[in-house]
Amino acid sequence: MRVRLVPAAVALSIALGGTVLAAPAAQAAAHRPSAAPAATAAAAGFNVGGIWTLYQSNSANTTLSVTQDAQGQLTGIARAGSATTGTIAQGFVDGSYLYFVIEWSDGSMGRYIGSRGADGRLSGVTTDLAHPSSQATWYTTWTF
Repeated sequence: MRVRLVPAAVALSIALGGTVLAAPAAQAAAHRPSAAPAATAAAAGFNVGGIWTLYQSNSANTTLSVTQDAQGQLTGIARAGSATTGTIAQGFVDGSYLYFVIEWSDGSMGRYIGSRGADGRLSGVTTDLAHPSSQATWYTTWTF
């Protein structure tokens, strides 16, 4: 069921300017079905573990150091510029989609929604959760 919910939520969020995904994504994460690790790992579709950079349309590029477990859950740290750091507070990979929130050291929180393209690169939309109208697109040059 979650595999169907996430693509619909991503499409709805993008169509409505990114302001409505927090509840569906939280519900999707809270209702993750229990399964054997091997079965769930296959559902993740790809692994984003490693160190890579998000190139944002607002020039606020972010370097991430990400760990992904067998269930597709993400943890890690982020750095934007030389002084701003953050942690991945929640995140997951599901099929060809990914979702994560970074809690930044300045108190702000950014939501990142994206997908893996046919070329293996990630792309999506980020939203400042305190200011939902503040959005940027992002992409990676690294392939997954």
